[in-house]
Amino acid sequence: MSDTEPVTPEPTPPVPPTTPKTSWPRKLLSIFWNGEERRVRALWRLITLVVVVSGAGLAVQATGLLPERGTREFYVVGTVLRLVLGLLAVWLMGRLVDRRRFRDFGFSMNRDWWADLAFGLGLGAVLMTGVFLVEWALGWVDVTGTFRTPAGDEAFGLAILMPAVVFLGVGILEELLARGYLLRNVAEGLAFRRLGGARGGLLIACVISSALFALGHADNPNATWVSTVNIAIAGVLLALGFMLTGQLALPIGLHISWNFFQASVFGFPVSGVARMRTAFIATEQTGPEIWTGGAFGPEAGLVGLAAMVVGVVLTLLWVRWRQGEVRLATALAEPPPPRAPRLAPRQA
Repeated sequence: MSDTEPVTPEPTPPVPPTTPKTSWPRKLLSIFWNGEERRVRALWRLITLVVVVSGAGLAVQATGLLPERGTREFYVVGTVLRLVLGLLAVWLMGRLVDRRRFRDFGFSMNRDWWADLAFGLGLGAVLMTGVFLVEWALGWVDVTGTFRTPAGDEAFGLAILMPAVVFLGVGILEELLARGYLLRNVAEGLAFRRLGGARGGLLIACVISSALFALGHADNPNATWVSTVNIAIAGVLLALGFMLTGQLALPIGLHISWNFFQASVFGFPVSGVARMRTAFIATEQTGPEIWTGGAFGPEAGLVGLAAMVVGVVLTLLWVRWRQGEVRLATALAEPPPPRAPRLAPRQA
């Protein structure tokens, strides 16, 4: 035997795995395309919807289908056409781009959905009635007539149908676009772990969608920076019902009745617009503008702002009563489930 011990070779250090390099065309494509979700990224989905809706609106104007601008018929027909085009655009985007069913944008239409819609309708009516009663009790609003119509000999029952149709269409369309599509897609796009995941994405999306909602009203007649801030807060109130229930029923109902009672029941301007001159109660605001909102309407005043705060509280109480708890519907910030692979046809 040998007196020398065998030499053990030193172990070879493991070679770290190499990450395959991504080609520049794939990197460029990843800016627009989410490979994991197999669909266009959120930013480009939103831009696509804006282009589609804007293009459809321009096409309608070019066809001359709208009545003479400034007439009541113009606002009614225009609202109905915009609503139809908006519904169609979101349905097509969901089917071809978002990979979502239309009901996933807040239209489950089940029993709970209709209950939330009824609550929203009642909430808007109660809040705006409260605004009127407070201002009337303080002497800030004068009642100048009842059952007012633009033409004195016009049947009130027929005249009130026109603003009802307008506010119905506006409530559905604005909630579908601002909350159902915009808020949901922004929440999906920002649901990063470092931003708080789905919960953080929803909260940030609420702020962004409410700010854009306010900017959309910033060029309305009689708008000020105060009215714009208040409209943003109104956007948060409307978004709250969507984020807590995952459905658009509550904000749609609130939006419709808030506008209808504001203009067509109590005769106030709506977001600076006073063209809806048909009202159950004709009024004239005489109180301090900081409280009443002046020519913009209650949405720009402190009384209207207080009504929004009450609306937030009542919404939270309703959700707690209906669901047993108050928490964000974080599923709104999650992508749709992957599509099941198609099975190859069986051969005989």
